Amino acid sequence: MLDRWLLIGSTGRVGRMLARHWDECPPEQAELVRQSRGDPAEVRWDPLLSSFPQEHGAFSCFIVLAGIVPGTGSDLRLNRDLAEAILRAAHDTGVSRVLLSSSSAVYGAPPGRHAFRETDPLEPRNAYGEAKCDMETVCAPWRARGLEICCLRIGNVCGADMLLTNSSRMETGESLHIDRFDDGAGPERSYIGPATLARVLETLAHHPAPLPETLNVAAPDPVTMAALASLADIPWAWKPAPIGAYQNITLDCERLAEFYPFSVSDSDPAEMIRQWLRLRDTK
Repeated sequence: MLDRWLLIGSTGRVGRMLARHWDECPPEQAELVRQSRGDPAEVRWDPLLSSFPQEHGAFSCFIVLAGIVPGTGSDLRLNRDLAEAILRAAHDTGVSRVLLSSSSAVYGAPPGRHAFRETDPLEPRNAYGEAKCDMETVCAPWRARGLEICCLRIGNVCGADMLLTNSSRMETGESLHIDRFDDGAGPERSYIGPATLARVLETLAHHPAPLPETLNVAAPDPVTMAALASLADIPWAWKPAPIGAYQNITLDCERLAEFYPFSVSDSDPAEMIRQWLRLRDTK
């Protein structure tokens, strides 16, 4: 018997890339159905405005990529309300697992080169991180009612990150500027390719035993912004890092590796760029 998964949030930057991947490579042993606010061929549902439509049958897992992100003009605090509505629908319809996208922004910035672990305190440094922290607190009452919820603290998804989205807005002849720190190197971050992320989500949705309440989600090894820009053929130049800039913001993904068998190529920035080029918007 196939699992049935509902993908909630396939129209954002990450969701569009993952939806294209799953169009080309459907998950094995699962039927993936998409939520939409307008397409009649999909599950038509706006969690903030209406109750879940019951006529679409049972789902074993909600994969939640929907969320309010910076720069859209929307109230980031709606992330809490959105999660509350989705978790209520999952509980009321008998969904057994929810993979809820959070963000590495919940951690804030580390001292030195410390890679954040799921057990580290949450000290967000911006409104988005605060909103995602607030969103995660919504989960506790629903867990107490028996709903399994795994909050995915996702790092940078290649193609949906600020580096590559900013480069798409550059004028001809313009160069991207990357901070250079006292050691001569630039920023290092935890990234994951969109196709790798899709495979991680499939593995977590299929996992037969309960998942942890939180998981960091990124490739095991961090990458440099300079490497990604060069591999993407983006013109770039160094600029002195401003006071207060953080060189290393990375995630410890050892816990995730207990569930997903990462390959060496998953941490290769060239492979991340290849995945982005295959799955990016072409319009």
